Amino acid sequence: MDWNRPPYRKSGDVEEGGSARPLYPMMVERPELRWAFVRKIYGILSIQMLLTIAISSIVVSVKPVSQFFVSSGGGLGLYIFLIFLPFLVMCPLYHYYQQHPINLILLGIFTVSISFVVGLTCAFTEGKVILESVILTAVVVVSLTLYTFWAAKRGHDFSFLAPFLFAAVMILLVFSIIQLFFPLGRISMMIYGGLASLIFCGYIIYDTDNLIKRYAYDEYIWAAVALYLDIINLFLSLLTLFRASDS
Repeated sequence: MDWNRPPYRKSGDVEEGGSARPLYPMMVERPELRWAFVRKIYGILSIQMLLTIAISSIVVSVKPVSQFFVSSGGGLGLYIFLIFLPFLVMCPLYHYYQQHPINLILLGIFTVSISFVVGLTCAFTEGKVILESVILTAVVVVSLTLYTFWAAKRGHDFSFLAPFLFAAVMILLVFSIIQLFFPLGRISMMIYGGLASLIFCGYIIYDTDNLIKRYAYDEYIWAAVALYLDIINLFLSLLTLFRASDS
């Protein structure tokens, strides 16, 4: 699963702070302003993840829900619609991302549609594989987030990752298209899952670094979307890897 990544601007374009010492190098605003922004983003992200867990759990545990999507023509059409719905929501979300509460409503629709897709993916996967993917995703996300904050405080910058990550995602996209028309087997899926996991680990570092240094205060929706997609894509990549290795 891959999505267009929204742009960002430097935080200094919106807010300029006083004489307090910056929280991290390259910052110009007061520490309390940036910390308030960071807390806001992770608060929104936490709600998104809880909503995804709740919806996915319902889809997995209530068998008639998953059976409806795969056993009827209308269910299959709805499943395809849910796959493309996040792309459709991104357009109005880009236009209204500063207008409350429209931006939060669109963000909710975006999150719910992805949650259903994640739930349907898990519905046809063994519980052991799902549990392994969830645990490893949680450990990786927490570890990389703490590392990025630690590295950024010491002056490290990860903006150089942007062209490499973009090229890597393009390779994954081409690989997926080839796999769709010319299936290469279990080994190729393991390779795909492993490479995708590494790429989205890089994106977690890159987007967390942007959160610390570059996102403006009115771009909290984009910051939350970017980190949410990083985590979901990492989970789905690990799910692909473990499912292929377990088969």
